[in-house]
Amino acid sequence: MSGGADRNSRPTERNWQAGIVRIFGKGRHRPSASWRQATDRAFTLIGDGRYEDAGALLTRAADLEPWLSESWFNLALLHKFRHDWEQARAAGLRAVALLDRDTGAPDWWNVGIAATALQDWPLARRAWQAYGLKVPGPATDSGEPLGMDLGSAAVRLSPEGEAEVVWGRRLDPARIEVLSIPLPSSGRRWGEVVLHDGVPHGERSTAAGHTYPVFDEIELWAPSPVPTWVVLLEAASEADRDALEQLASDAGFAAEDWSSSVRLLCRMCSESRMPSDEGEGEHLDPHDHSEPGHPGPLGHVTDGQSWVPERECGLAAPASLVRGLLDGWVADSPDSRDWRDLEEVC
Repeated sequence: MSGGADRNSRPTERNWQAGIVRIFGKGRHRPSASWRQATDRAFTLIGDGRYEDAGALLTRAADLEPWLSESWFNLALLHKFRHDWEQARAAGLRAVALLDRDTGAPDWWNVGIAATALQDWPLARRAWQAYGLKVPGPATDSGEPLGMDLGSAAVRLSPEGEAEVVWGRRLDPARIEVLSIPLPSSGRRWGEVVLHDGVPHGERSTAAGHTYPVFDEIELWAPSPVPTWVVLLEAASEADRDALEQLASDAGFAAEDWSSSVRLLCRMCSESRMPSDEGEGEHLDPHDHSEPGHPGPLGHVTDGQSWVPERECGLAAPASLVRGLLDGWVADSPDSRDWRDLEEVC
């Protein structure tokens, strides 16, 4: 299976076999054989995408062991996979009510994701704090937790489809604002906010030695009104290309040279620890599975030529502005710049 485009698992149940579960200060032995069998079978069905059948088994497991937090954790996890956020919140709250530790439990993380999906901000703040994260500053009028300053990360859009890894800014532990311009196949736009899972699948490292996690998108949280365009540029040099990206940024929007920023990876490479910078030499990056004539670094390499003036560029800008941006870019250096074939693609 392809890992999809990239910018430079199966779930398992909680470790219920470890030790004794304590309920209200009393010792309780590990779950019954019937609970284990139902739970094991349910997660096999989840791996096959059979959520309805898995739900029946996990509900039975919860009936068998209602005082076991793992029973409700597993149900909350299933509802998260189904994007049934009301049920995920309800099961998650039952799970955390039975915990025997104060902070750090993944049960609280799932509650935080469900609360964020539902914009239940008081519960989201409580969940992140109970997990052990600092939520600085007073709440906004809506109660939304802001200012967590979690930095940059990468997010894998459409992880079950034509997956694409893009860069973004983490707004909180469950949301990323997309700052790359996604390819149209992802169905996503620059500036959108996506809800993402809590466990990273892969990392991206930079030449400076920084490493960033890659999270999987769960669903679109807030759409962007800004359309995506593709245009063919004639840029005599990298400086000409950079000038368009800067011009778009100064206008409050974005331009991205897809010819150099996009590479095609297999799934194994995409979900591993990968450098985000291009390599050196003829093939640039040994993990790049793109081909000459197709998007990606290899598609724009020719013998004896390190820079190809024709560039495929993504633009995120309103229809009323996009042509003006391109014309202004050309007007600044008409001898070294031109554009053609502008098309709205998402």
